[in-house]
Amino acid sequence: MTALTVLTAIAIVIASVLGMEVIAWSSHKYVMHGFGWAWHRDHHEPHDNVLEKNDLYGVVGAIMSMSMFAVGSPLVLGEAAWWEANFIGIGIMLYGVIYTLVHDGIVHQRWFRWVPKRGYAKRLVQAHKLHHATIGKEGGVSFGFIFPRDPAVLKRELKAQREQGIAVLREAIEA
Repeated sequence: MTALTVLTAIAIVIASVLGMEVIAWSSHKYVMHGFGWAWHRDHHEPHDNVLEKNDLYGVVGAIMSMSMFAVGSPLVLGEAAWWEANFIGIGIMLYGVIYTLVHDGIVHQRWFRWVPKRGYAKRLVQAHKLHHATIGKEGGVSFGFIFPRDPAVLKRELKAQREQGIAVLREAIEA
């Protein structure tokens, strides 16, 4: 592999991780909180189960990643294989690993018992907890994951949604 090819591969992986954030944000807002609520609902409700129906969305992500590996494989497509697809598959897989470790592990403490006290990790946890401040699929904030927005801004948006009757909040959000 030439240096340019290696740089291209790295760029594709990074672009794929960032692209997955766009896909995750839009699918979270419009699918999971829309027609896919049946799978996502248990993620927003208290339960003692080890797995959630919501975990099926991780299976969808894994299928997306595996599909890219298939498209990039000469064993599957022969000469029609598109080698760059392998690096898209790696980016999708890397996003899934980050999501699983951070979202499920740190934010929801399914795997770890650590609460960040400052910095990016704290902001990420705060933003996601504000996402869970609503009851039901209507309204809500913070549908993305990698780039958490300012919790103060999210609190103001939730308060406005409550006042407009768009969202029902679990508890009062103070500005």
